[in-house]
Amino acid sequence: MALACLDLLKSDHAAQIVEFAVALPLLVVFVVGIFDFSSAYTLKQKLTNIARDAARTAAADPASDLGNNVPASIVDAYGVINNYLLANRMNSCGATLPTSPTSPLLWTISGTGCTSPDSLTITINRGYYFPAVQSGSQPAPISCMQTQSPGAATSVIATCVSIQYGYQWQFGRAASLFGSTMVLPPTITAIAVSTNEN
Repeated sequence: MALACLDLLKSDHAAQIVEFAVALPLLVVFVVGIFDFSSAYTLKQKLTNIARDAARTAAADPASDLGNNVPASIVDAYGVINNYLLANRMNSCGATLPTSPTSPLLWTISGTGCTSPDSLTITINRGYYFPAVQSGSQPAPISCMQTQSPGAATSVIATCVSIQYGYQWQFGRAASLFGSTMVLPPTITAIAVSTNEN
């Protein structure tokens, strides 16, 4: 009996089990991270395409109806977004066009029909101004949330579309295997700007 135990101690099978037990959590984190970040990147690309197409569509419409209750450009941009979401089997969260803008040229559309983690917020700004950049300074980050006032004669009026879509990360749970807590953004945002044609 003692001889059998001595042979077991000389064997390297136990070391392989320990190595596997140590490497398995790291392998799980890598695999989950690869799938999670690639899914997030794919979603970001889809949202960028949607925002770009919606901005181009709205910018091509005439600006003469912007004083109306719901301008055709806003209806068209929302239609592009909604159709793209449906075609890609993404939840539109029951988002519907509001009857009035958030501010004169800014429309915010929120989908309230989603449960966590899904969420959808669409912002369409028909009066976006490219901020003037001072010599030697960096351009300001693009934000569609407010209509910016023209800073100089070189400002160009454009349409800005922002889409925020909820995303539930799995990587944080996998990283918790190592006792780490990760806070990742609950939404993925895409913004596109297109110069108004009319």
